Amino acid sequence: MRILYMHPAAAFGGASKSLIELFACLRQQGVTGTVLTPRGPVCKAFTDAGMDVRPVRGLSQFDNTRYGYYRRLRWIILLRELLLLSFSLAAIWRLRHERFDLLHVNEITLLPLAILTKWVLRIPMVVHVRSLQRTPGNGLRTRLINHWLARHADAVVAIDHTVRQTLDSKLQVEVVHNGLVIDNPPAGSGGHSRALVTVGFLGVLIALKGIYELIEAMRILKERGVQVHCLIAGENARQLSGLKAWVLGKLGFARDVRADLERLIVQHELQGHVSLLGFVGDVRTLYPQLDVLCFPSHLDAAGRPVFEAAFYSIPSVVAVQDPVLDAIIHEVTGLAIPRPDPVLLADALQRLVENDAFREQLGRQARAWAQDNFAIGANAKLMHGVYLRLQPSSDR
Repeated sequence: MRILYMHPAAAFGGASKSLIELFACLRQQGVTGTVLTPRGPVCKAFTDAGMDVRPVRGLSQFDNTRYGYYRRLRWIILLRELLLLSFSLAAIWRLRHERFDLLHVNEITLLPLAILTKWVLRIPMVVHVRSLQRTPGNGLRTRLINHWLARHADAVVAIDHTVRQTLDSKLQVEVVHNGLVIDNPPAGSGGHSRALVTVGFLGVLIALKGIYELIEAMRILKERGVQVHCLIAGENARQLSGLKAWVLGKLGFARDVRADLERLIVQHELQGHVSLLGFVGDVRTLYPQLDVLCFPSHLDAAGRPVFEAAFYSIPSVVAVQDPVLDAIIHEVTGLAIPRPDPVLLADALQRLVENDAFREQLGRQARAWAQDNFAIGANAKLMHGVYLRLQPSSDR
């Protein structure tokens, strides 16, 4: 099978990493992949994975996610999507004479553009839903998105049951977890008593990841005299300058988060408590240094680092209001707090920092849970089964 993948982001992140790991397994089943994606660091990662990369200046999206949906000044973001539309259409048109068996859309925000791509290429479409959507029935846009999925998607795949719950209950949705490639990981340091416990944060440095709340939580823990150190691994989502940076900054759409964090660390005298590592190319070198993983996202969901850390016997503190069993199990694989509140975050971290036995127990249970849910082989097999069901019988 030859699959056309559409991926929305130029930066290398969790969604692209998950797709690469999935493709590595599918490739062994005879799948070849062409990926249409914005120019950026992700292009090299896809190329290194053996995918045929078709870079484009940008792909137009329509964001109806729980956090990013258009409202008030955020409607201005649609201007960017309209500006990118001509580049998107040209990229799709150039593919019209190539033969593909299936279109795999790597995030629901690409759905309008993907529907057009499906029509041009006349192939089945899988929509991979990775982000939490607005509550079903919440407004015309949400109903429209679910209507488009029902009418145009030949298969809808959600990355977990938390995401699935934000889609229309009438939709046929298959849950396929992000499988992780982690070869015999050593246990993290979380199970060992030490004078200084290390908390880790991994992710792009943007406000919605809860990074500001984490810094404030570290300030609170310092005031309480809790012996803990925080390692923050990640880079700014975008580097902007000039007029564009000024305009977006005034509208609240662009922040130099790294500079903000550096300022806050100095302001609160946290130099001995927080370290900014920047981008870490191989996170396998980082996890063995951690005792606890912190994921205080505003997205009300557990992210990829939570599952990766679990393979290293590292429990997590996650901001999620109603955790389901494939996100985090409260007081079994980690601790869930209902929102990314600095005090709640500090309380949860302090509990794990000061109770070595409890932290070690959660780490062991997290590892077993991860092995049961996120092994790459089993989840790649499920996705391959979706592909096979959609492949025309004459091609099987």
